[in-house]
Amino acid sequence: MLNDLAPVLLTFFFFAALLLPFLVDFGFMEFIGSLVRTPFRLIFGLPGRSAIDATASWMGSGTVGVLITTQQYEQGYYNRREASAIATNFSIVSIAFALLVTSFIGINHLFIPFYLTVVVAGLVAAVIVPRLPPLSRKPNTYYEPAGCRIAEERTGSTGLLRYSLGMAVARAEQAPGTRQLLRRALFNVADIFFGLLPLVIAIGTVALVFAEFTPLFTWLSYPMVPVLEWMNVPEAAAAAPATLVGFADMFLPAVLASDIESELTRFVIACLSLTQLIYMSEIGALLLKSKIPLKLWELVAIFLLRTAITLPIIVVMGHWLVG
Repeated sequence: MLNDLAPVLLTFFFFAALLLPFLVDFGFMEFIGSLVRTPFRLIFGLPGRSAIDATASWMGSGTVGVLITTQQYEQGYYNRREASAIATNFSIVSIAFALLVTSFIGINHLFIPFYLTVVVAGLVAAVIVPRLPPLSRKPNTYYEPAGCRIAEERTGSTGLLRYSLGMAVARAEQAPGTRQLLRRALFNVADIFFGLLPLVIAIGTVALVFAEFTPLFTWLSYPMVPVLEWMNVPEAAAAAPATLVGFADMFLPAVLASDIESELTRFVIACLSLTQLIYMSEIGALLLKSKIPLKLWELVAIFLLRTAITLPIIVVMGHWLVG
């Protein structure tokens, strides 16, 4: 599985490192962030520019969203609480990976209700999880070398669209020149290839060894059996390990659930695996390597919180949409 993962990560990291400056340094995040700042603050308690993180993840990969969040934090556009919340709640998996999971697990004919369920459960988790510890206890302070480099409030009577355009133009005027931009992109590529990718593969290898060659996740999932039975999920004993093994790798739940006969159970596991978000073979390793202040135990806590919040929603929608 790691042989399949490494080329994918190499490709995403290479193009993300080269293209990220064009996304974050020329005003696009300022424009979108200013437009959607009010609803994002009201609903998620986060800046509007975090919508770009989610969109980049949705269209490309969750790793791209984490890389954007990391850069924005290090440049002073997110504070510690915002960066931690965005990286663990908006780094969603891509549509392409969602299609792969549904095809592998045999529910591709249910893709529309499947993705609808993932979106609903993910939005609910994104509203609740940042308001709970450990994320709610993160300070609203900025990365010290950069400080705060963003003005959150709109002043004067300027219309929202004109203000957003003005913010974007002002940011674009500060964009680095071609030589500096190329130098930064090449530095990002080298830093990812030689500093980040080995850590991702190392952590992913350890996590996959525990998942595939030890009964650790089977033991840990014993309490999930009565919970799934209470929720009327068929084949609860077979499904229980798949509810937790996603912490190691995002594709392992689909592998474990592929032999389950119940279509409802496969639907539930597939949806849950896409809403848990914290995968140590990819996003988890990225976060531990980054300067975003998240510890391993906090990633475990966030993973369990997301599981506890999204599982009931997924089961209810599964009973309604699948039967």
